[in-house]
Amino acid sequence: MEKEDQVAILKERFNQNMARHPATTWAQVEEALLNDEKLFSSILKMEETQGEPDVVRFAHLPGELYYVDCSSESPKGRRSICYDQAALNKRKKNKPTSSAEQIASELGIELLTEVDYVFLQTIAHFDEKTSSWLHTPKEIRELGGAIFGDKRFGRTFIYHNAADSYYSVRGFRGKILIENK
Repeated sequence: MEKEDQVAILKERFNQNMARHPATTWAQVEEALLNDEKLFSSILKMEETQGEPDVVRFAHLPGELYYVDCSSESPKGRRSICYDQAALNKRKKNKPTSSAEQIASELGIELLTEVDYVFLQTIAHFDEKTSSWLHTPKEIRELGGAIFGDKRFGRTFIYHNAADSYYSVRGFRGKILIENK
């Protein structure tokens, strides 16, 4: 797909979902996309793995603007994975092909934090049939666990699981910084 075609898709998604990025203009975003090849490459990879990236202005990160996976369910191209490399190494049987942290690194993005995820759920409904691994605090990870979230019964839930677990409906959502003012 040509760069202009991809930019057109991102612009259309931006215009259709203005509540995700109040007080943001397409001109700001387009300038960053056209002038930062690393950013654009990561966004393309998010799109290729069916993340449907869109611009999000998080209330808890004032002055920062991100591209975030906004597909209604956890991105299809990033499911059936455990949390990180240590968890992947721990699995002896039925190993998944990769981990959330490894794929995020390959895409050049970060996993959403618990705070990011809860905020994202206030602007739309995500993961009503799937779930998403979230950046896990060190103290939880050291105990062998990892956290994930989903939305059920109109509420956002954050849970824990063994980091080496994986399910066909669990993937992860990521973000990448566009600008910091």
